[in-house]
Amino acid sequence: MTNPELIGPWIRRFLVEHLVGERNLSRNTQASYRDTLALFLPFVSDQSSIPVDRLAFGHFTTETVRLFLQYIEHERKCSVATRNQRLAAVHAMARFIGRNRPEQISWCAEICSVPFKKSIKPSMCHLDKHEMDALLDAPDRSSRQGGKSYALLLFLYNTGTRADEAAKTKIDDLLLGRSPSVKILGKGNKTRHCPLWSLTASVLEPLIAKRDANEQVFINCRNQPITRFGIHSLVKRYAATAALKVPSIARKRISVHSIRHSTAVHLLRAGVDINTIRAWLGHVSLDTTHIYAEADLQMKTRALAHCEILSEVQIKEDWHADPEIMKFLKSL
Repeated sequence: MTNPELIGPWIRRFLVEHLVGERNLSRNTQASYRDTLALFLPFVSDQSSIPVDRLAFGHFTTETVRLFLQYIEHERKCSVATRNQRLAAVHAMARFIGRNRPEQISWCAEICSVPFKKSIKPSMCHLDKHEMDALLDAPDRSSRQGGKSYALLLFLYNTGTRADEAAKTKIDDLLLGRSPSVKILGKGNKTRHCPLWSLTASVLEPLIAKRDANEQVFINCRNQPITRFGIHSLVKRYAATAALKVPSIARKRISVHSIRHSTAVHLLRAGVDINTIRAWLGHVSLDTTHIYAEADLQMKTRALAHCEILSEVQIKEDWHADPEIMKFLKSL
């Protein structure tokens, strides 16, 4: 007979029945929760000197959770954001158990009482137009691999997609006709359609020629579908190359998300309204998109020019330049 105090069966129900069957969360979210528990359970086992399959509710205390979070930060050298993400997964597991096993509601409340850690939100990093041009010029387009890399970088800049979204884009998702566009599967399995520049369409056409419609658009040097980790590595490699020509790039932490931010900022500077940019990037909330309006120093500078306070010398110069004012002064 199964010991009702063992937590193992409940963790299995949480991962298989709840996350997949009830919530139907994306595979990335499922993997994130699974990876958290893959770290948490061995940690509790080591702390308690109890085999993983014999762990009970009593071994999972607020002190154990706090020690686990310290381990995440100090020994694994993870950021505060990652620490909070791991804690969110532990909270979600505790709430699931609390809802389905009322006798553990007190235990659930204790685990969920462990607070998230406040962190300083880093400033948004984006590339200016000349920096983005340098990044796009970094691949050697005369080689086959360089051509594929250029196509990927141009696609990222055109669509503002996340790395995972670009990696999962299939040839069947592309529409390269008179009004080229692409269907993108984003977070929460939500789809959106994004227009493609004619340049992007012309670069993608030879890349997908004579290939099956169900294949991924972007492939690596081994002709295998590129992963999001491969895309991150590619962007960092070409950012280092571009920094040799444009030194300002070296002072920025360039990633796939930097290109995504650059797309949004450049659209905003071009006069595209904020709601269109929200739909373009696949943001659920308009508040998320507003960060681009807040972060763009160039637009702030232009706004400041409209309300600039003139010095006394500038005011006098304006008076002398205005014939009506001079006529009035002479009549005094």
